Amino acid sequence: MILVADSGSSSSEWMLHLPDSDPLSFRTKGLNPYFVSEKEIARVLGEVPEIIPYISEVHEVYFFGAGCSTPDRREIVSNALTAIFPDAFISVETELMGTAYATLGTQEGIVCNIGTGSDMSFYDGEYLSPSLHGNGYVLGDEGSGAWFGKQLIMDFLYGNMPRDVAKLFEEQYRLTKEVVVKNVYQKDRPNAYLASFVPFMDQNRLNSYIDSLLRNGFDEFVRTHIMTYPNYSEHECNFVGRVAFHFDLQLRDVCDLHGVRVGRILKNPIKPLYDFVIRREMDNSLAIGNYGAEFE
Repeated sequence: MILVADSGSSSSEWMLHLPDSDPLSFRTKGLNPYFVSEKEIARVLGEVPEIIPYISEVHEVYFFGAGCSTPDRREIVSNALTAIFPDAFISVETELMGTAYATLGTQEGIVCNIGTGSDMSFYDGEYLSPSLHGNGYVLGDEGSGAWFGKQLIMDFLYGNMPRDVAKLFEEQYRLTKEVVVKNVYQKDRPNAYLASFVPFMDQNRLNSYIDSLLRNGFDEFVRTHIMTYPNYSEHECNFVGRVAFHFDLQLRDVCDLHGVRVGRILKNPIKPLYDFVIRREMDNSLAIGNYGAEFE
């Protein structure tokens, strides 16, 4: 059996290939190794009731995750998965690679993640170019859920939020400076906490303040990331992530303003990512079988 995962900082989507049956799908919390330990990753996955009956039958795991951009972080995830699936082949790659597989397959183009965090790279149909982006919610993540959440909180605490919006924001969240400081500086996954304010933006998307905030954030993303790539206007730009998906109107407008050609915008890449991985592995197995048959 083959298990495929797409993991952001807020949530992770999983699909397990079951012979002669529809795939098994389930969700866990985000498993970004910058914020979740090896032990915690193993605990979270080991407590998923859907996967328990199949643990011994899983022989391949393909994990595409936020925070998996360096060997040491990939090792954290790999060790955790090995603890749960000791007999399986484990592959851990970046979330952006999953985005490339899901949106482009083997075609070339620009791929962007705009969810809890944000990142971007060029995909040549096989490999991703080294990325200078995706520097995290403190030093980057322009246009992401964490970035927008930070702007909302700053405007609210500084008294810069329009009165009508501030009233709604206060009624919904009952925020104080102490609550914000505790969640951002003392608790786990501060980026996910900041991104948790995105639903408020969705509920009030027609408000001029929210609309302007969205356009400014996406403009920051396009200028800081996409427009730094040579000949960006010649390539289709694909997006994955709930922020890109829910606010696609503002995103498309900003991209059009800067000559960015928008391709696919997916809220969740797990299904096309799963389809790509399963098809690739099936083709590889068939090729190996045909190669072996030549020597029989």
